[in-house]
Amino acid sequence: MPAVPSCILDPIRDQFLALLPVREDRHPWGCHNPRISDRVVFDRLVQVLVFGCGYERVADHLCSATTLRRRRDEWIAAGVMETLRLLVLACYDRMIGLELDQLSADGCIAKAPSGGECAGKSPVDRAKQGIKRSQLTDGYGIPLVTEPAPANTRDHTLLPATLDQFADLEASLGPLPDHPRLSLDAGYDYSMVHLGLKARGIIGRIAPRGAKTPIQAGGRWVVERTNSWMNNFGKLRRCTERRRDPIKFFIALASAIIIVRCLLRRAWTLYR
Repeated sequence: MPAVPSCILDPIRDQFLALLPVREDRHPWGCHNPRISDRVVFDRLVQVLVFGCGYERVADHLCSATTLRRRRDEWIAAGVMETLRLLVLACYDRMIGLELDQLSADGCIAKAPSGGECAGKSPVDRAKQGIKRSQLTDGYGIPLVTEPAPANTRDHTLLPATLDQFADLEASLGPLPDHPRLSLDAGYDYSMVHLGLKARGIIGRIAPRGAKTPIQAGGRWVVERTNSWMNNFGKLRRCTERRRDPIKFFIALASAIIIVRCLLRRAWTLYR
């Protein structure tokens, strides 16, 4: 059973390999081992993301764990995975259409037993090491921005950086709506958040603190569903990476898989 269905994995892999820069091999012939295929390494990294296992678990005689880590770092330095995520997001917008006038944001805490740059004491897990993802989605739940941070960081303090990255999407998606509506839970009901949204021209729909507000109110349920989609990947549900760059690498890969899956599902009824 493959980690990801071939109808989703094949187009993502082909596009990713097409984005890789041309590598010049300067070794003389016959004095070094042949380079492992990028296709093989990519498939192993998908298994690491889905299953959440260590690199040694998916390594075999075709590809070692050291090769996986080294090739991952090469691709991080080239910024290929983030380019892929933006390209997939633009394709979804062109074929289906992103609902950018209705946004939703929330934070999601996951385990980070290895600690690291994005780990902190989890307030919901007896102060064990955890990581928080500040998630911004469109009206359907397509992940637009995912920002990792320590688990003990308050949700409303991560919102400005998340919205800054959303504004940067204009270079890839074109003009953004002037006054989108943003649905938030009671954890964002602070004066600084209200003032910040007003300065950005965003209409905030924030659940008041101290009042019982159902999750269906205000459209907040879509970001909760996206958080559930993200947690289906073992590497994000229990993050064992210690550096920020590999974490963002796997988040971008997971986002690309989620977007392509939603594209296939919605295109089945829209274009059949």
